[in-house]
Amino acid sequence: MRLKLAQWLAGDFSNRLQAQANPRDFAHIRVFFCPLPWSFFNDMGFYSEQMFDHDLWTPYRQGVHRLIDRGDHVYVENYALKDSIRFAGAAREPSILATITPQDIERRWHCAMIFTWEGDRFRGCVEGNRCLIEKNGKITYLVSEVELTETTFTSWDRGMDVETNRQVWGSEHGALQFIKQESYPLPVEYVAHPC
Repeated sequence: MRLKLAQWLAGDFSNRLQAQANPRDFAHIRVFFCPLPWSFFNDMGFYSEQMFDHDLWTPYRQGVHRLIDRGDHVYVENYALKDSIRFAGAAREPSILATITPQDIERRWHCAMIFTWEGDRFRGCVEGNRCLIEKNGKITYLVSEVELTETTFTSWDRGMDVETNRQVWGSEHGALQFIKQESYPLPVEYVAHPC
């Protein structure tokens, strides 16, 4: 299950069609999931960037993710980059990607995603409601729902006020709907160690 998730995740995704169909509610966004060398975690890992298509060198979200097989689900640990701007563009520039080391990241506790297999797709959600993010002077908890197929990635992230449980940030018009533009190959060790 973990190997399939990694294969489907590895790539360049765009919501161009959604943005063209409904430009008032959805900007054109790109998401990249780049496999890291097996040696990074001694396990499966990814670097991700999310940015507006018109400003590819200024990602508004970057992260590192470790995929752990838990039998009935895949547990995806999330890590922040300590100096994220230093690695901006790493998703499209291998020479920058190669400079990221385990010393450059720190765990985002309570922010892991849990992916389960549901017939023909993966569904993911953030663990619990303790992934805290400060936005606009308010402490919020992240609610994240993801659906992944071989060719699509649907994501809906929202920040909820910890006191009122009302939405503070994120799309008010539903999920972002991405289509895979390009698949990236996985390191050979990923296939050798599928679990």
